[in-house]
Amino acid sequence: MSNRKVKVASIQMNCEMGNKKANLERAYQLMREAAERGAKISVLPELFNTAYRVEDQDANLAETIPGETSDWLIDRAQEFNMTIIACILEKENNQIYDTSLVVDKEGLKGKYQKIYLWDQEVKRFVSGEKYPVFKLEWATMGMQICYEVGFPEGARILALKGADLIIYPSAFGEERYYAWDIATKARALENGCYVIAANRTGIEKGETIFGGHSRILDPKGIILAEATKENEVIVTEIDMNKVSEQRKTIPYLRDLNNEIVIRELQNLNENKSNGVLHKL
Repeated sequence: MSNRKVKVASIQMNCEMGNKKANLERAYQLMREAAERGAKISVLPELFNTAYRVEDQDANLAETIPGETSDWLIDRAQEFNMTIIACILEKENNQIYDTSLVVDKEGLKGKYQKIYLWDQEVKRFVSGEKYPVFKLEWATMGMQICYEVGFPEGARILALKGADLIIYPSAFGEERYYAWDIATKARALENGCYVIAANRTGIEKGETIFGGHSRILDPKGIILAEATKENEVIVTEIDMNKVSEQRKTIPYLRDLNNEIVIRELQNLNENKSNGVLHKL
């Protein structure tokens, strides 16, 4: 087998609401630590540059991609010789998306717009519609965002499209840690892939408490590293050859019957349109 080992980092951080300068500086220091510890891939939390509960400032804080923050991230990727995955407020065609982007020293590789929106996000953002995958030097990567860790369908689509690494920039609440704990493990195990989940810490508007527990998981769903501090970098080496090994050990993807799944989904959609099924 070829050497497909690489050190990866999940960056856990608190953010100052609406203060891009302070948040970028904090992210810089954490990414620099990741680079000094040998990481070639670093993941930042959801809306790391603005904080999360900035709904009254979304229009002013949102940026185009390419734009200010994506250019800044490319500069950091070049400085640290690493691939960076980060999530920001994106402005596209006068609409706002919750968007994860990936950059490396060559520039912007692409982006993913969050499809499944949590709670009041449906009033803030437009839903994305595509599940792109990206070829990195060491892996084929797919991205989801926060709440979407609880939707196995999205991760499965990414795995079927070739992803052996799935990334979750997140601002996941402490109250629902039980879901975070189980879902991150399940997405790794059922797809036989590595998962890097980078979560927020801190409290916003006195009521939104973020849960931390940023983590890196192997294809068996085992936690290889987990953050326990407010602003912390966790780094571990992953071996992408373990993906094919685990997918042979428990061949979920091989044995998946796509024809039945597609047929049943079509039947569900027809029943919904006919009023037989009601949306919860």
